[in-house]
Amino acid sequence: MFHGKPYASLRRGAFSFAVGLALLGPAAAMAADHVADVDPFIGEDWFGDVFVGANVPFGMVKLGPDVNGFGSRKGFKSEGEIRGFSHLHLSGGSGKYENIRLMPLTGTFDPGDMHSPRSEERASPGYYAVKLDRYGVEAELTASRRVGVHRYTFEQAGEAHIALGLDLLVKGKGEESQRFLGGEVHVVSPTEITGVGHYIGGWNEGGQYEVYFDVMVDTPSVGARTWVDTALSTAQQAHIDSDQPIGAVLDYRAQAGQAIQAKVGISFVSAEQAHRNATDEVRGLHFDVVREAAVAQWNKALGRIEIGGASATQRRQFYTALYHAMMMPSDHTGENPKWHSTEPYYDDFQAIWDTFRSDGPLLTLIAPDRQRDILRSLIDTYRHAGYMPDARVGNDNGRTQGGSNADIVVADAYVKGLGGIDYGTAFKAMIKDATVPPADARKEGRGGLDTYNKLGYIAQPTERAGSRTVEYAYNDFAIAELACGLGHTSEATLYKAHAGNWANLWDASWQQEGIGGFLRPRNADGSWAPQYLVRRGTWPDFYYEGDLWTYSLYAPQDVRHLIELSGGNEAFVKRLDATFDGLHFDITNEPGFLIPDLYLWAGRPDRAADRLVTYLHKAFKDSRSGIPGNDDSGAMSSWYAFQSMGFYPNAGQDVYLIGTPSYPRVDIDLGGGKTFTIEAENLDGHSVNRYVQSATLNGHPLNQAWFRHGEIAKGGTLKLVMGSTPSAWGTTNPPPSLSDPGFALCKATAL
Repeated sequence: MFHGKPYASLRRGAFSFAVGLALLGPAAAMAADHVADVDPFIGEDWFGDVFVGANVPFGMVKLGPDVNGFGSRKGFKSEGEIRGFSHLHLSGGSGKYENIRLMPLTGTFDPGDMHSPRSEERASPGYYAVKLDRYGVEAELTASRRVGVHRYTFEQAGEAHIALGLDLLVKGKGEESQRFLGGEVHVVSPTEITGVGHYIGGWNEGGQYEVYFDVMVDTPSVGARTWVDTALSTAQQAHIDSDQPIGAVLDYRAQAGQAIQAKVGISFVSAEQAHRNATDEVRGLHFDVVREAAVAQWNKALGRIEIGGASATQRRQFYTALYHAMMMPSDHTGENPKWHSTEPYYDDFQAIWDTFRSDGPLLTLIAPDRQRDILRSLIDTYRHAGYMPDARVGNDNGRTQGGSNADIVVADAYVKGLGGIDYGTAFKAMIKDATVPPADARKEGRGGLDTYNKLGYIAQPTERAGSRTVEYAYNDFAIAELACGLGHTSEATLYKAHAGNWANLWDASWQQEGIGGFLRPRNADGSWAPQYLVRRGTWPDFYYEGDLWTYSLYAPQDVRHLIELSGGNEAFVKRLDATFDGLHFDITNEPGFLIPDLYLWAGRPDRAADRLVTYLHKAFKDSRSGIPGNDDSGAMSSWYAFQSMGFYPNAGQDVYLIGTPSYPRVDIDLGGGKTFTIEAENLDGHSVNRYVQSATLNGHPLNQAWFRHGEIAKGGTLKLVMGSTPSAWGTTNPPPSLSDPGFALCKATAL
């Protein structure tokens, strides 16, 4: 049985902790206990790929178990033996990290035979625990931002060990493989091991990076050994320059029930920094105090949204979604080995292509200071590395899946009035994205600029020409927004025109399943190339992770023109219905996130409500397979969080779209004493009353199915009266589009 206490019963210790409760302020002590509402196992299986382990919001260290036999890129699932507990992971994606691995063992130690079946596994934010059945050890984990803390309790007396391995267990295949390049370990004393591992590659095909560590235990060992490959040695240090196992082990004669604690400082900069992290962030070695502080940080972060009238299942799904949305990117401030800067530094963007649509706008609402720092980091990366990244992991840009979608993140912050950001430099970065071809278009920047800027579309045979063209057009709309706000009139005019480039690939004559008009590959001479009908393309294809149904609906800046090309409102509704009923809508991936809300532009909020209810109820579950696709750094979870609250952002604009709420009341803490409240009258527990009958915003009638950020930025209340049948509400005055008569590009800018 576990001796670890449930988080709610942890004593309020007096031990010092550098990021402790006192620094969190009195609000932390008053915050609701939302940690109890979170189930970190939701989405761990199927394809969710969520991180399971211990971390703090946006923490660099994500300390968790690595499971044997789970393929070549992914390190965790419900079944399989545990191979150790490593300190760096991604969430909602895979193919990188699992570095610096600890494993408690009993009996004769063999460095080539470290694995155990598991039982009694449990987790909550900031905490993970499991029993290693083979060794009779209870392992508990918690963390601060850059330090992992372990507590191992040995059931039986006898020979015991704590082993440290540097080599990688998850390596991947082909161009996305990551490799261990070598490393070194030093046994400094019976209570300390230091060293470094050298790594390269992974999903982002990144360059070499180093992970330094300092392991400190609270119980002196009776001996220590090192190993290279499978050869144990009494030498107190070891070194290898190739991809071979290497590590060190602390040996003990454990007493029955003895607990040994360890803390592991991690750094990407130096061994000295790893030591400082271990000693400054976690003073002393008191597992429960560190856990207590992690719980307080999570309660404060999760407490920015309160949902009222929700069932226990709804609360669990909602707060788990918020939890997953605050995993990444990782706060690496103070851990940048590439350049010195006073700006915040964030890493583990995997990838902005996934997160710009929902996760970024969610953070702007509930964690504006965090989102500000993330933007400052992206802009600083442009200053020193040359481009704002679409993805960046292991301190290296890469890969760019579609457009330069950091442009959307900048525009979204700007039009919503997020201050403290150097928008002038951000504008320069956006212009570079749009004008300077990168040396490696899969790494950063925009590929295919030679034809895009000349012809208004990316010509064949450039890879991902279709999805890139429509994304670049929206990126250009973002540039136009910022240019207009900053007074760059000529650039605003130019990029506003470029925002219409998506239509240059529209073939009005193409028919598919009774629907007319789709995107189509086009040659440089203007002629049409053969249609591309692959259902879900990848890197070398015309569409990236989508098909012609999905990308032919991607024009967030000008849905009005999209409707015109489709033949008007009625034909557009027919197109949307065919997309859903023909199973072309893909809830498992991000390109189609906005599609259910497109009905609003055609005056059919009832159809939007129907589609949203279907996917909120059927695609997302309160289970270990409860996320329909890769959570992708919280992208999928933040889509669920927004839509279940009853509204969704058109990212990069100041517009929110009203769908159908799942809870009678939502209170969103916007900071500074401001609260945005959503009240849903007549809402039932089965989504029968899913249709809005009438609405008011801040006490005034709201007859449209959308509102602007500026209308809630200082707080406010959206009241929705719900009913079981469609109404006339929201059927006129559709959300803004670029081709609207009198469309004002700068209307929404708040700075």
